Amino acid sequence: MKRARVATLFALLLLAGAGRGLVLLAGTLDAAPRNPRTPQRLQGSPTPAAARPRVVFLGDSLTAGYGLAREESVPSLIAARLVRERLPYDVVNAGVSGDTSAGGLSRLNWSIQGDVAVLVIELGANDGLRGLPVAALKSNLNAIITRAKARGITVLLTGMEAPPNFGAAYTSEFRAVFHDLARAHNVAFLPFYLQGVAGNPALNIADGIHPNAAGARIVADAIWAVLQPLLTRR
Repeated sequence: MKRARVATLFALLLLAGAGRGLVLLAGTLDAAPRNPRTPQRLQGSPTPAAARPRVVFLGDSLTAGYGLAREESVPSLIAARLVRERLPYDVVNAGVSGDTSAGGLSRLNWSIQGDVAVLVIELGANDGLRGLPVAALKSNLNAIITRAKARGITVLLTGMEAPPNFGAAYTSEFRAVFHDLARAHNVAFLPFYLQGVAGNPALNIADGIHPNAAGARIVADAIWAVLQPLLTRR
């Protein structure tokens, strides 16, 4: 899918979703948040829990699994994959509906408490939908990556697209943030979190924005392709 088309689809899906019951607060992609102080710890491999390091997913409703059963969320699918592959890690779903990059940064310290091996960062969709400054997005994500790496945590950064209604320059600068940070910090990178899912009605719930169970499986497969080498070489 071409980048310009992806950005256009985001704007169209946002408008279509608003007419089908999606709760949008100040341009926020998400519904009512769950308590951000209670991230979901998901069962990983059969290794005793005390011995397992964690893979933490820090994100918004796309991570939280809005509109899905708990076991259908992307972090849950990764946890199930870890069991099948007999890799000794737990998964923590630290997705909070409505979160921006600033929100993710504000709760980073408690999200990465304990033995965290990998931090998967999925943030920025709400920054883009609200037209928040690109410089602030970059600063927030840079701080998250820097703090995680300072603690010896491996980072997997996922990219996001902004809708085109704030202009071509904004969408281009927004996209570049993720590529620039991945290159500057030399971290694992998935260029677009919703690649192959955005814009396909068969892969999204009724709001037209959030992946359904089939779409979540596609996202999880794409993340696994980048995440699995990080885990097996530790």
